[in-house]
Amino acid sequence: MPSFQDQRLCGFRSGAKLRPTLPTSTTVSVIAHRGASAWLPEHTLAAYARAIEDGADFIEPDLVLTRDGVLVARHDVELSRSTTIAAVARFGARRTRKLVDGEIVEGWFCDDFTLAELRELRAREPMPDIRSIDHDGLHAIPTFDEIIELAASESGRRSRKIGIIPELKNSTWFHARGMDPERAILASLRGSAFLREAPFAIQSFEVSNLKALHESIGGQANILLVQLIGEADQLPFDRLMAGETDHNYTSMLTPGGLLEISRYADVVAANARSIIPWETMGEMGQAPSWIACAHAVGLRVHCWTLRPENSFLPPHLRCGDNPATRCETGSIEQMRALIRVGVDGLFTDDPALGRRAVDGAKASP
Repeated sequence: MPSFQDQRLCGFRSGAKLRPTLPTSTTVSVIAHRGASAWLPEHTLAAYARAIEDGADFIEPDLVLTRDGVLVARHDVELSRSTTIAAVARFGARRTRKLVDGEIVEGWFCDDFTLAELRELRAREPMPDIRSIDHDGLHAIPTFDEIIELAASESGRRSRKIGIIPELKNSTWFHARGMDPERAILASLRGSAFLREAPFAIQSFEVSNLKALHESIGGQANILLVQLIGEADQLPFDRLMAGETDHNYTSMLTPGGLLEISRYADVVAANARSIIPWETMGEMGQAPSWIACAHAVGLRVHCWTLRPENSFLPPHLRCGDNPATRCETGSIEQMRALIRVGVDGLFTDDPALGRRAVDGAKASP
């Protein structure tokens, strides 16, 4: 429960309308980032199934829209990084350039292809320099509804509710093309008996879509809305397009910014390095003050993204010098350090390690 002392330290006035408790259990959640993506190509049913087997509380699909309005799981609106599309000769002529959230991107884009066309593609490993490519070309691109079906089936088989925590990608970009990812996810939500009772959360780096979703579904006990926090000096793209240049991500982690987030969201999720900078991680002191302030206004705190390879770990936690080496001990210690400073959810590419980190932290005196 948020303490009166935390409220005072964060500058909140006596009598301010703050949530009296955190909106969900205080158990730290293990969130499978794009599935068990340390082992299998990200955003495939196989990766999500492996994550569930490995003990994830939530599986996380990033969602984009096809030309015919179907939500599918891809991290990027451009498809060549994580699929075999470049090898499909008949799609060669559709290679193009588009402006995506302020940057010119070249390749093949999801909104130029129907679901039936995307069924011809297969997933591939987007980080082949550090992860295996043995599973490239084996797995199809799943729809969001297929992911829901997997979670529902596995929940029944395992007698535990498996949560789903999708991220809506590039909302403003899609709306500029006359497409509506929020309407699509609400349709899936309303059409699924499983999602009306299972743990379910919707994430976005933008703000206006979360506010609109709060108006539609806020207050439902099993549903959380998650405000993702990008790089410190960046702005949410929808705010940038609206000319609100004084509201960057740094300002969103101030006491006033967190109080504003708490009016439309339930969770704030930030980069692990903004929670414990690498240069200070070996000297575990106090948690960043904004975590206490987030808790004081009833927000849970998630952190992204924990990966087991050396190149993603703080230098003092690595196993040797090879950037591609898996370092399970270092990854688990990084996650436990984040738990100790008050993080409530861990986005990890290796949910088996996340499970060990969380369960080990519970067992510690």
